[in-house]
Amino acid sequence: MEEFDINWIALIVAAIIPLVTGFIWYHPKIFGTAWMKETGMTEEKAKSMNPGKTYGLAVVFAFLIAFSLWAQVMIGGGPGEPHGVDPYMTFKHGAFHGALIGVFLVLPVFATNALFEMKSTKYVLINVGYWIVTMALMGGLINAWS
Repeated sequence: MEEFDINWIALIVAAIIPLVTGFIWYHPKIFGTAWMKETGMTEEKAKSMNPGKTYGLAVVFAFLIAFSLWAQVMIGGGPGEPHGVDPYMTFKHGAFHGALIGVFLVLPVFATNALFEMKSTKYVLINVGYWIVTMALMGGLINAWS
């Protein structure tokens, strides 16, 4: 079995990407106002959040996503499709894998929950769009830096 060196720094940096992307994506001038309307979030409710707990756990969960993306781009692929070697070690290739995971994993999971929660299509598109972009950036960084 082939061994792969893990670039822990790349995974840690990739785990920060969801916070940066979220800061932009959910800004009131981008999708923040629409997201708040679709989720029923209010300014008062947002202010009652425990930021240490919320952001701390968000980074832990993002690290788990980063590790999963690393495994996908480094070990993934089938017979005749080696990964973790040139010419596959590019930002573009990692971003492609990240976006695919967003479309084929996050979208179905999120949309299924939204169906049962009776959330709108707009709610799904805002949140899944965020994860597709975020995971593409994470996958790209991890792949290019590993």
